Amino acid sequence: MGNMSYCRFENTSRDLRDCLQAIENGETNDLSSYEQDGLESLLEYCETIFFMKEEIEGILTLYKEENG
Repeated sequence: MGNMSYCRFENTSRDLRDCLQAIENGETNDLSSYEQDGLESLLEYCETIFFMKEEIEGILTLYKEENG
């Protein structure tokens, strides 16, 4: 089941932090083929997010301005 729209970024950022910690801790020695595919997809998504950095920062700036 996917994340509910009201908490998708919060939940996903926690999961991404968990994945990052696993990579940093070397917990990648016994990945199933599904996990290998997931790691490859994760890298692609992170690259896309990186290239969207300015757009994302613009969104966050708008929210900060609206909420003072």
